[in-house]
Amino acid sequence: MAATPRSRPPFLGFLPWPERQAVAGALRTETVGGLALLAAAVVALVWANTPWSDAYETVREFHFGIAALGLDLSVGHWTADGLLTIFFLVAGIELKRELVVGELRTPASAALPVVAAVCGMAVPAALYALTVGIGGGSMEGWAVPMATDIAFALAVLAVISTHLPSALRAFLLTLAVVDDLGAIFVIAVFFTSHINLWALLGAAVGLVVFYLLQRFRVTGWWWYVPLGVAIWALTYNGGVHATVAGVAMALLLRTTPDEGEKQSPALRTEHLLRPLSAGVAVPLFALFAAGVSVSGAALGQVFTSPEPLGVVIGLVAGKALGIFLGTYLAARFTRAQLNPELAWADVFGLSALAGIGFTVALLIGELAFPGSATGEHVKAAVLVGSLLSAALAAVLLRRRNVIYRRLSEEENLDADADGIPDIYQRSAATAERQGGQTG
Repeated sequence: MAATPRSRPPFLGFLPWPERQAVAGALRTETVGGLALLAAAVVALVWANTPWSDAYETVREFHFGIAALGLDLSVGHWTADGLLTIFFLVAGIELKRELVVGELRTPASAALPVVAAVCGMAVPAALYALTVGIGGGSMEGWAVPMATDIAFALAVLAVISTHLPSALRAFLLTLAVVDDLGAIFVIAVFFTSHINLWALLGAAVGLVVFYLLQRFRVTGWWWYVPLGVAIWALTYNGGVHATVAGVAMALLLRTTPDEGEKQSPALRTEHLLRPLSAGVAVPLFALFAAGVSVSGAALGQVFTSPEPLGVVIGLVAGKALGIFLGTYLAARFTRAQLNPELAWADVFGLSALAGIGFTVALLIGELAFPGSATGEHVKAAVLVGSLLSAALAAVLLRRRNVIYRRLSEEENLDADADGIPDIYQRSAATAERQGGQTG
């Protein structure tokens, strides 16, 4: 009997078991970190709008470091250029994992999430440009509404208590990974103030040494930590935003374990640094970046000034429309079939959730409008836009929570208590029977 071609797995269907395990571990940590991020943002807002706001500014502007090395920075600067390097290092590891073993490993599997993410960056930027063009504002903030904050988004899911299936969560994670790559590209290309070629050459030499250490299987944190700090400092002094160093080092880490090696260096590094990134680095950045005035006059500027209004429209409308239309068109072009248990309304709800653009949006806002009143208004716009996106997503996703609960229970059912959900064992048995019939 001739073999019949197997049908393609549906879009947003069950994840392969190894992929689901990897995604679950990452999302679990990011969810906890997202709750810490929410708490830090609330503390910053309260602190900056009380009689002790001067103390907030004093702490944020306090300088320390080694001036001779060009590293005498404020507390706010250290959190943005220093601690966020850890965040982008983890994001870079996740990106490489997606490229090697995840959704981005083949052009066919990468097409849909990449198209969705690119549209989710292009449409918000276009809506920002249209808004400031009509209002006569500055184009400097065009990149602010481009990125998705995965930790904040997952925290919202935890707060509204949805049972979103793992495939939807994984798709959101993949979108955020591509967003982070786009953000790094934008920061490196468009927000480079000056270039020190000697410092950048030193950083490049450091990256070559980093690669050789990986190539020759050299282990030990005492090699990598000093080298990583040196690469970061040289990148900063070279005029390129220092967080780029984190992504560069992440992409050089091995993601495939050698024979007899339990975990690859990339996975070990991710397990070590993800809690530090999600639980310390990002919340501290939020603490010293989210402290903006929320007075009536300040909030009025969000909806009357072209730059902050463009950010709000970009986050709320641009993200939702861009990701949804990009996903829909890519699915039609690639003939991908949506999981019959889900509907396109679920994709739109997820697209609205991606409008939460907190951490990277605040960072780009600081770079686009350094030390200006417009910059403070843009920060407030990021907060307002992220909250509006969260509220919209909460309404859309809660409406479908009965379906999500059923799918979640089905994909997590483990009747024989062997640690592997029964759905994967049934799928394996069905595939084996089909193979026997067509062999």
